Amino acid sequence: MDGLISNYSMFPTFFAMFSIIYVLGYFVIFRNWNPKHRPDASSCFISLFHGTPAAILALLAILTQKNWGFALPNSNFQNLVLDFSIAYFTVDLLHYLILIPGEYLFVAHHLATLFVFITCRYLTLHGAFALLVLLVFAEVTSACQNIWTLAGLRRAELPLAARVYEILSPPFYVLYTVMRGVAGPLFFYKMSSFYLSGKARDVIPWWVSVSWIVVVGTAILVSILWISNLWVVLFNERSQIEGKKER
Repeated sequence: MDGLISNYSMFPTFFAMFSIIYVLGYFVIFRNWNPKHRPDASSCFISLFHGTPAAILALLAILTQKNWGFALPNSNFQNLVLDFSIAYFTVDLLHYLILIPGEYLFVAHHLATLFVFITCRYLTLHGAFALLVLLVFAEVTSACQNIWTLAGLRRAELPLAARVYEILSPPFYVLYTVMRGVAGPLFFYKMSSFYLSGKARDVIPWWVSVSWIVVVGTAILVSILWISNLWVVLFNERSQIEGKKER
């Protein structure tokens, strides 16, 4: 499959695609939504077109590679997946910078993610295997998370949205916890051990591999803190409901 894919950068094409999807979401799909929620809904909309496809493409790029390794050259297919995600994060970053500049955590997350993907794609030309495995772990929850988020935006107004939010919360939290709190950290440990051993220095500069470790490690930590807080909120809400029933 890799032989059929050109190494030519697909970033401009994917950037145009995600830009069109965002405009469609903002000006057509969510045109009647509350102006306060409209930007977030549009962001979720383009994420729906990135998350699951990115996870599938990344998995295919991994499975079709003859050998697996943290320091192997990027295949053309892997570079295509990186271009796909770079384009998405660029469009979503512009969304935050233009419409919601106060969301510092999301801006920092997107900048850090773009740094890792861009250095892998256009500087080192090696190491995509590790990043794509992490991309699978991160984006396999995307569809569920975006539907959950969209329902959460409207749950105060629509009973159906409130019900969807309530039903999706436990399974989404479980899946997110397994991917970001268990699988991600285990793979991160293997990745970090390899890069810190210096085995990749000939193809990936030391400062790049260390920066990847810092960025990915920070992202995993923030994800664990975020999902932990959601579990606490869920348990508190359920406890309050049970307390009212007992009365």
